[in-house]
Amino acid sequence: MTSLQIYQFLCLEDNYCVLIHEPGSQSTAAIDAPDARAVMDALASRGWTLTHLFCTHHHVDHTAGVVDLKATFGCKVYGPRREASRIPAIDISLGEGDQIDFAGHKVDIIETPGHTLGHIAYHLPDQKLVFVADTLFPLGCGRVFEGTMEQMWWSLSKLMALPKDTVVYSGHEYTAANARFALTIEPENQALQRRSQEITQKRSNGEPTVPTTIGLELETNPFVRPNSPAIRARLGMVGHSDAEVFAEIRRRKDEF
Repeated sequence: MTSLQIYQFLCLEDNYCVLIHEPGSQSTAAIDAPDARAVMDALASRGWTLTHLFCTHHHVDHTAGVVDLKATFGCKVYGPRREASRIPAIDISLGEGDQIDFAGHKVDIIETPGHTLGHIAYHLPDQKLVFVADTLFPLGCGRVFEGTMEQMWWSLSKLMALPKDTVVYSGHEYTAANARFALTIEPENQALQRRSQEITQKRSNGEPTVPTTIGLELETNPFVRPNSPAIRARLGMVGHSDAEVFAEIRRRKDEF
């Protein structure tokens, strides 16, 4: 099966948009639409035409360009069923367990509530790709705006159950700040220490830190490591549930 071509680019201040292109059919999907002009310019730079638009959640920095892109390209717009009334121009609404086809590639829908109540991720198992927007970040996770801490932990747990070599595309460039916080939670984690140094170097060179992998996050991201004895000891939460430890880490990040 043909491998997909992927082009990631910055929009607005720190949003990432991703284009996925299938050369045989000339199908192209965008993951979210932070800014219509930026997406159009990216498409033009590659010589691609937008056929699909995969929305992850309703926040305006992910949906501002939806209407203009649909009007320009006539692309089909997909989005979360639980937020369909809050995202303009959705053609097909999706929820947990749904499966759609993108140019012969299976796309599984994973509901990931927490950041928003209807947030979804798009998983392409044959390409070992998952597009998670604002649920999971390198060394971090999204703020819990609409859901509960328990919902967010449940969402992260589902993502962490994917194969470790799954490549993870997130919606923002937040990694340098996430690394500084992560080191306050698990400073003795040598893999985290090394990764933090690599992130500093990448950002000083103007390089992106997205994508990441499930395996790398399992090794270094404190938000998905609440079962770490060192983290539990540092937080004084030995004997607490993973969800409770996660919630304390998220609360500390909110105040960091």
